[in-house]
Amino acid sequence: MGKREVFLGVDVGSVSINVVAVNDKNDVIEKIYMRTEGKPIQILKEAMGRMSSLLPADVKINGVGTTGSGRHLAAAVLGADVVKNEITAHGIAVLTFEPDVRTIIEVGGQDSKIIILRDGVVSDFAMNTVCAAGTGSFLDRQAARLNIPIEQFGELALKSRSPVRIAGRCAVFAESDMIHKQQMGCSCEDIVRGLCEALVRNYLNNIGKGKEILPKVVFQGGVAANVGIRKAFEEALGFPVTVPEHYDVMGAIGAAILSKKFIGNNRSRFKGFDMVLKQEFQSRSFECGGCPNICEIIQLNMDGGTVALWGGRCGRWAKAQEYAGEKKMA
Repeated sequence: MGKREVFLGVDVGSVSINVVAVNDKNDVIEKIYMRTEGKPIQILKEAMGRMSSLLPADVKINGVGTTGSGRHLAAAVLGADVVKNEITAHGIAVLTFEPDVRTIIEVGGQDSKIIILRDGVVSDFAMNTVCAAGTGSFLDRQAARLNIPIEQFGELALKSRSPVRIAGRCAVFAESDMIHKQQMGCSCEDIVRGLCEALVRNYLNNIGKGKEILPKVVFQGGVAANVGIRKAFEEALGFPVTVPEHYDVMGAIGAAILSKKFIGNNRSRFKGFDMVLKQEFQSRSFECGGCPNICEIIQLNMDGGTVALWGGRCGRWAKAQEYAGEKKMA
């Protein structure tokens, strides 16, 4: 009896690394979430080691896709078959499980995005990668400051009966305003609820500005676990918001699905779990002086040889980027 086909999706972000394994029917077999901790290569190898131990012996990795801000790094380490940006990966994942979706709200650890879909196609999107206000890392920090487990943050917000208004346009101002409200004697529940409403207000007024947000709306990313934020979105929009089962790893799921579509009957470039775990990588950066752009080029070496370079804005380094189904940075 032949081995079962499995496709891996890897989402390397600034805060977390997500790895999922899906079968040929797009069912999630296993998923792993790990904090990046500023060590993406080391944590990625650890995640792959855990995935290797979780998967049954009768599976065969037929394709690997990567996405996220560290997608090119992950592709070089793993030998990926396809590399796609977050918009594409999140879009294909949600459409696979929620084909009638028209708006995707995604709030991650360090950035937020909105994806507008019409007739099953991405028609518009926007991203916020400048300010941390409203992202998972900001909520983590405020939960720690208030001595509240982040898992209880949303539940606490739902207990509020008189939420206070928090300035949410800036992470610094929001924290300052929260401290001020505490000193005024406002309850923790009201402050947390006010923060949830402020973050949603900030999202809609900035990332969602000028966008036609229509139902069905899918809310994903790590912050989707916060029921207080979800409730605030529903109240602000005036209609229900859907949180998918695998809300926290949708980018990785999309990458896995895209690898399946890309690979077809071809053989995967995946190096194999054993090889990935044995490899030792070193990275460095240098400035390319080939033109006035002065691009910062990232060079990844393995066993003394260069395996990947990226970061250039012209075609000078494009040849080194022509791996895993993506010729240029998306």
